[in-house]
Amino acid sequence: MQVVLREDVDHLGLRGEVVTVARGYARNFLLPRGLAEVATPGLVRELERRDALRARHEATSNDEARTIADRLEKVELRFEVNAGPTGSLFGSVTATNVADRLWEDEKIRIDRRKLGLQTIKRIGRYTVPVEVFQDVTADLRVLVVPEGGELPPEEELEAAAEAPAAEPDAAEREGAEPEAAEPEGAEPEAAAEPDSVEPEAAAESADDTAPEADEEIDESPVDDDAPAGADADRT
Repeated sequence: MQVVLREDVDHLGLRGEVVTVARGYARNFLLPRGLAEVATPGLVRELERRDALRARHEATSNDEARTIADRLEKVELRFEVNAGPTGSLFGSVTATNVADRLWEDEKIRIDRRKLGLQTIKRIGRYTVPVEVFQDVTADLRVLVVPEGGELPPEEELEAAAEAPAAEPDAAEREGAEPEAAEPEGAEPEAAAEPDSVEPEAAAESADDTAPEADEEIDESPVDDDAPAGADADRT
């Protein structure tokens, strides 16, 4: 099933792209969340028209590309975002966001597919390589800061970034401690084993004595066949 993405979706595509996905994935996830819409012929034609208009503003020669690259090197884009205490974003900053901001603030049109940017999910300072034209590149600086605030020193940013990775390790160590204590708890189980064996030993000893009782019982019929006066003789 073909859909047009309305937002950037990790590992799938950028906003405005036509992608092919499983029907269930589209109906159960993308469409209900407003991340995509069905790719009708009319919508696809409209997207192609917009792409053609945007391409007119992009560099068409090396000279134009170098001029744009020089401008990009001087630009620093700033995104104020909602972030948690550890610096994780409640959302993300994507290549589409950067390309749109470049056009809004600087009137520089860059194809978002030419931005060497992975989705940003933490506050910080980022350098984004931009392929302006063939053999012409530039580095774009991007700041992602918490709303109403400023970026902390670089050391704090690094420590905050390492903290989420350290938490799972601590959890694993805590989970390993009960396992290390198992040998202490294993002693009562080992001590309980003889108790479970004793009934079996008692049963075996009972089985060993059982034949002797049977032999005594088997001798009694022989006395029944004896002469009636035998009892009197015994007395």
